[in-house]
Amino acid sequence: MMKLQKSSWVRTGVALAAGVMLSACGALAPNNERPAAPVAQAWPASDVAVTGTGTPAAELSWQRFYGSDARLAELIRLALANNRDMRVAVLNVEQARALAGATDANRWPTINLGLQGSRSPNSAGNNVSSYQAGLQVSSYEVDLWGRLKNLSDAAGARYLASSEGSRAAQISLVSGVASAYLAWVADSEMLKLTQDTLASRVESLRLTQLKFDGGAASGLDLRAAESAYAATLASLAQAKRNVAQDNNALTLLVGQPLPADLPAGRGLAAQSLADVPAGVPSEVLATRPDVLQAEALLMAANANIGAARAAFFPSILLTTNYGTASSALSELFKNSVWTLTGQALMPIFDAGRNQANLDSAKAAQGIALAQYEKAVQTAFREVSDGLAGRATYGEQLQAQGAQTRAEAERLKLTELRYNNGASNSLELLDAQRSSFAAEQTLVQLRLAALLNGVNLYKALGGGVEVPKKG
Repeated sequence: MMKLQKSSWVRTGVALAAGVMLSACGALAPNNERPAAPVAQAWPASDVAVTGTGTPAAELSWQRFYGSDARLAELIRLALANNRDMRVAVLNVEQARALAGATDANRWPTINLGLQGSRSPNSAGNNVSSYQAGLQVSSYEVDLWGRLKNLSDAAGARYLASSEGSRAAQISLVSGVASAYLAWVADSEMLKLTQDTLASRVESLRLTQLKFDGGAASGLDLRAAESAYAATLASLAQAKRNVAQDNNALTLLVGQPLPADLPAGRGLAAQSLADVPAGVPSEVLATRPDVLQAEALLMAANANIGAARAAFFPSILLTTNYGTASSALSELFKNSVWTLTGQALMPIFDAGRNQANLDSAKAAQGIALAQYEKAVQTAFREVSDGLAGRATYGEQLQAQGAQTRAEAERLKLTELRYNNGASNSLELLDAQRSSFAAEQTLVQLRLAALLNGVNLYKALGGGVEVPKKG
């Protein structure tokens, strides 16, 4: 009876010890809980700007968002296929996946097939042979404290972060190509506008020179015409430079020289971007790849804390062999042999190495948390900026368009008055400058409004290939 009672106490003790070990294993790594977002619960913009219409950005493919311009769509397709940064991002994902697989493999024993033979003299001076063949498992760590599991979890989280980073890279690339293309269209229109203005300046200078030669214009009139002509020449040089640099930027993004047979594109006024609703901040945080990447890196940092804490507990290593042995090669497979060796190591003195590793892991976790919160705040600010632009650019464009039309009409009337001698050359030059400046501002404003739409689509997590629903 006493024996049974003692055996029961032993079993109870073993069960309690196992429970303590399992609970310790589960408590070593911090729980993966999404931190509270350090931003407001709503966007600081009008309801009209927030609501929008159509499909949410994260569910709207770039082909549909940029579908109105066939040339832009083709450039994005070429960039996704050839851009070197995109290739690096994809390869980083493959590397992280392989490293995660290698780290997870450490949780399992490695089994080798071994064959060994030796020959040495004994005390009597006779040569003795020994042969062994079989399966071997060397230094398999029994993961009682979850060290290997936490390392595997950390590697898996880094793989997830790399995958989200690849999605973020694709979104940035699509947005970058769209922005560079629209800048190229705007600068091309600015170049055409400057060339037309230069032709007008040349004619004005010619007429002023004739009047000056005939005594009908003063030296002040002539110098003013020459100044306007030179200023337009400078603007033309700048416009040519901008177009060339835009072309270089597109070439770099696309990853190859721009094809000569690209589809026809659209002007700025004809560009049309889909209107996407903003939703609520929590929805954006659940879809933005850069935020999900930061969250995955935070999970990896939590797992690394668990692995660092496990180093304070004993480690158990097992080595085993199973096979056959014989003193004669011909009888090698007749005698079975096996060995099982266990080793438990408890850290006693390591000069503070384990504590330093734990402190480092905790600091890394704090860094990852701060980076996650920064990613959330950045996402909130980018969306808020885009919504503010959507709420105001329409009104600004309407006003600028009215001013441009008024300045064009003023120029037409001034030219008519000048030709009839009712206005002087200074009034004409002022009207020309004002009209030219208004048209330039309108082009720049159209570009800014379109870029705001591009950036808002990107900020809301749009720009990746959306899988088709079956």
